[in-house]
Amino acid sequence: MNKPDHFKFSTGVVAYPILFVLTIWIVFWVEVRFGYNFSKYGIYPQTLKGLRGVLLSPFIHGNIQHIYHNTIPLFVLSMALFYFYRHIAWRVIIFGILISGFFTWCIGRPSYHIGVSGLIYVLVSFTFFKGVFAKHYRLIALSLLVVFLYGSMIWYTLPIEKGISWEGHMSGLITGLLFALFFKKEIAKPKKYIWEQENYNEDNDPFLKHFDENGNFIESIETEPEIEQEQHTINYIYKKNKD
Repeated sequence: MNKPDHFKFSTGVVAYPILFVLTIWIVFWVEVRFGYNFSKYGIYPQTLKGLRGVLLSPFIHGNIQHIYHNTIPLFVLSMALFYFYRHIAWRVIIFGILISGFFTWCIGRPSYHIGVSGLIYVLVSFTFFKGVFAKHYRLIALSLLVVFLYGSMIWYTLPIEKGISWEGHMSGLITGLLFALFFKKEIAKPKKYIWEQENYNEDNDPFLKHFDENGNFIESIETEPEIEQEQHTINYIYKKNKD
């Protein structure tokens, strides 16, 4: 499979997270504007009807504070996901919603579990553990940044506060760790400089040819015949245009 070997910015890095967040806010606006309550479409554990919440619960939020605290980290983390792990980003998001939602359905209390926080914990866990496992300095730096910004979220995987779905958070944390272990090789790598390549040879380095053994710059070096011919052609065209 031919894939780019370096991190690359694209419109999808920003467009997809914005679209996801915008959809969540539109659903919330419909609830408020028309007086609906979509909480009944959330995950209700151990019931067949409650399984529909596996797909629908990420788009449902209880109040403005709930949606505000969820959509900001979702936007930041999904942007990082699409930039550093663009080849597997959609799989992480889609399967992250499904698997973490199903885990929540299995272990959750008999109550409606709503919100996109399960996916957020998937992204936090995946980004952190994948950076550590990859042993690449940029991904490790991303992992440290995630810990700095969202490290305190680990406490909410425990039943320390009433009204918070710690089961959904725990499910997301476990799912992200599993993804970090499963997606072993499908990550982008930065473009290597010539001296970082395995077959690098100083004698063939075009840059080092401009310096002698003592590190002094050589003003004139021998060039290949093709390069000399190209230089003569350029000089000829330049003189002709000048005349």
